[in-house]
Amino acid sequence: MGNLLDNWRFKEPRTVEECDSTWGSDSESDEPAVEEDSGISESVSPAESEWPAGNNGDSSPKLTDSPEFLPKMKRSFYAARDLYKYRHCYPNYKKSRQPNEYRNLRFYLNKIPLVPDGIYIEEILTRWRGDYDKLEHNHTYIQWLFPLREQGLNFYAHELTQDEIKEFQSTREAKRRFLAAYSLMLDFYGIKLLDKSGNVTRSSNWQERFHHLNESQHNYLRITRILKSLGELGYEAFKAPLVRLFLEESLLRNTLPNMQHSILEYFVYTIRRPAVRRQLLRYARQHYRPAHAFLWGPPPKRSKPRSGDAGASVGAGSSGIRAPAPTPEPQRRGEMSFIPASACSGTLVSYSDDVAGESLDGYAPLASGMDELEGALIMMLDRNDYSEAVSL
Repeated sequence: MGNLLDNWRFKEPRTVEECDSTWGSDSESDEPAVEEDSGISESVSPAESEWPAGNNGDSSPKLTDSPEFLPKMKRSFYAARDLYKYRHCYPNYKKSRQPNEYRNLRFYLNKIPLVPDGIYIEEILTRWRGDYDKLEHNHTYIQWLFPLREQGLNFYAHELTQDEIKEFQSTREAKRRFLAAYSLMLDFYGIKLLDKSGNVTRSSNWQERFHHLNESQHNYLRITRILKSLGELGYEAFKAPLVRLFLEESLLRNTLPNMQHSILEYFVYTIRRPAVRRQLLRYARQHYRPAHAFLWGPPPKRSKPRSGDAGASVGAGSSGIRAPAPTPEPQRRGEMSFIPASACSGTLVSYSDDVAGESLDGYAPLASGMDELEGALIMMLDRNDYSEAVSL
């Protein structure tokens, strides 16, 4: 019955605009509660930042830089629809009739190995860190380390279920190993996980790893999967710091120029809160070159049609999306918000789950006798605190 109601509520989107609620307002959006707009609307000045490092320094206009001389680019409907379904918890998802074996959870509890390689999670976390050739060329582990409710390339890996997600989030040992796996992959990409709030920075060998990442574009698919899995398993807040770092490196520092499109078309849109997506996209727009080719909003303002005019209703081909009204500054400062870490499971957890004794740089086996996790924490996080942790 629940699936029938979901299918009735979520009609299949047919355009990129229907898939994207980033710049829409509460009253106009068909998004579920997790996608509700926060009402923030900040003016953004035209791009005035310096060109990324590596350019020739010539900022004089050229005839070929004019929009009419450049091929028109469009956003990918396939990408927009895929991420729409993810953010809406797979509205057409059909529960399997097979018994729920919790294979992803059992793998993270070190009870079963990944298939087909027969490797246990403990071996990966203790022996694979720094083995970049193995992490690059083995293509079966990523679906086990970062499970989703969708099928990946490893057909031996099992899709997550809602019941399994809830059980995973309440299992301390599984969550601890999941963070260790996330840190393992960040190290592979030249990034260091700083704390339990998800903040990240360059690692000591970032130059070598960024050079590899810039030329190894199949890893962008892996990163999209990692971001999705973070949201499914209770770490939604970890996404924005990583995406922000990638935006800085690709647009401002020019260390990952090949990643630009994947960040803006995929990584940003794994984030479920429109307000956070807007902040990231505003930052990207300030540094994107050429500025007129930025495809990711906000939509241009249109003059309001007078009543009785033929254009008073939204015509075919128009997105019908308006920017939200500005929120008064005092209200904005005092605003508190709940961040659903895994909206699909219906569980709210804090930005920094209490995973006592975890090692973020390396992995140490879980000590015995640790207290059971006291359920999912609920925390109201002031937006100002979030802005300090993640400089948006």
